[in-house]
Amino acid sequence: VQLQASGGGLVQAGGSLRLSCVASGRTFGSTVMGWFRQAPGKEREFVAAIGWSGRSTYYSDSAKGRFTISRDNAKNTVYLQMNSLKSEDTAVYSCAIKTLRTVVDDREWEYDYWGQGTQVTVSS
Repeated sequence: VQLQASGGGLVQAGGSLRLSCVASGRTFGSTVMGWFRQAPGKEREFVAAIGWSGRSTYYSDSAKGRFTISRDNAKNTVYLQMNSLKSEDTAVYSCAIKTLRTVVDDREWEYDYWGQGTQVTVSS
């Protein structure tokens, strides 16, 4: 499985961005996809996750109310709509996929494929 994230860029505080992540290769029927981010000098942290049907979602406290995760299974793509961006959202955002477990959560160790990430920079 290969994951390719895109859509990052430079945006002013209060602005919006939509990230996309396309999965290719051998994808499995019931998969959970998630977004994580890593800011300079900090550990990677969970942002949001979504189940196969799209009905189950899970967000970090920092993402709730501002970010929306969605997916288009026909396109093997997961999206992260980010609104009301803050300077502290600046990070490299990566997508990941669980192929063996179906719980929609932030258990990083259960995500077994990772993309390279896309840079999001929010200027204040």
